[in-house]
Amino acid sequence: MKSWLIPIFLLTAILAASVLNCRAVDQDVVRWQSQLEEAEAAISAKNWKHAEDLVSQSYEDWSGRQTYLHITAEHEVVDGADALYRRCAALISVQDPECMADLAGLRHQLWLLSETERFSIKNVL
Repeated sequence: MKSWLIPIFLLTAILAASVLNCRAVDQDVVRWQSQLEEAEAAISAKNWKHAEDLVSQSYEDWSGRQTYLHITAEHEVVDGADALYRRCAALISVQDPECMADLAGLRHQLWLLSETERFSIKNVL
């Protein structure tokens, strides 16, 4: 019986860490998407400076989680979101209306990040 305790403990610890990681990434993604939705609203109101500030703040928040995300998430998804953040910031700085499509793409990329980290049978297999 004792020979099963260590493997069961390790599996329980791995499962708990996976669930906590999923929750942390979900909370981050919800926050980032909300920030980007605010930026979209500011652009719709032609308040480009406020939109630029919002995207900048969101990118700073995002950057603060980069080390964690590069350890726990798929690099392609993280790098794709980072590139979209930079593209959105550049488009907003020149007041290009195309930034709305890129902001939507960025929100989708963040959703993919959350989806790939979600604890599900699809992701386990």
